Amino acid sequence: MRDKLIVAGKKFNSRLIVGTGKYKNMAECAKAIELSGADIVTVAVRRVNISNKNQPLLMDYIDPKKITYLPNTAGCFTSRDALRTLRLAREIGGWKLVKLEVLGDKKNLFPEMIETLKTTEVLTREGFKVMVYCNDDPLMAKRLESAGASAIMPLAAPIGSGLGILNQVNIKIIRKQTKLPLIIDAGLGQASDATIAMELGCDGVLVNTAIAKAKKPFVMAEAFKNAVIAGRQSFLSGRIIKTIMGSPSSPTKGII
Repeated sequence: MRDKLIVAGKKFNSRLIVGTGKYKNMAECAKAIELSGADIVTVAVRRVNISNKNQPLLMDYIDPKKITYLPNTAGCFTSRDALRTLRLAREIGGWKLVKLEVLGDKKNLFPEMIETLKTTEVLTREGFKVMVYCNDDPLMAKRLESAGASAIMPLAAPIGSGLGILNQVNIKIIRKQTKLPLIIDAGLGQASDATIAMELGCDGVLVNTAIAKAKKPFVMAEAFKNAVIAGRQSFLSGRIIKTIMGSPSSPTKGII
């Protein structure tokens, strides 16, 4: 596909990013990712096995030479923890393209935006390319852009909730005002949610729970792949103007 996702100067064929958590096992995870067509997978640094040789390694199932690993700070509730986690990721694998999330509470898993903004500023000064999980606040999105973020990743709904995009208006505003890649992150529940996100002009979506916890994760992975493609094509095609009056499809002239 010529219409590629570009983040921090890197080009990706797929606009679907897939998480690696919540699957029954790594084999299922790898198969779902293959069927999704994703070029990027998020990896919680705290879940990566780097010491126990008796436990499976994610890299044995998902080849980092073929798929881009996106280390994230899942489970971090302070700037200090997030910084330490991503610096460790850089030491382990040389990763500079990272996903930052600093959570505010353990119940709702909303982002703590003051800590998130502060951490973004530090990471960008250190040379990281930061894709930032954030709330859907257009003002905060602009501040993150000014802080040097490489991508804005507002939640659609609480992580793992499956509620879909709850505030389309804010997403439209963020899309209109930012030049950064806009990627919906968290809360999608079914393939049509991804299509809606893409039709709103988002550059991509990140999905984990909706695939991993589906009754048929392999089928859902393919569904999301197709939904993202369809939504992007729909957005690029330019939808018709909405009206409250009908307009006949058949010609009204020359009727016998």
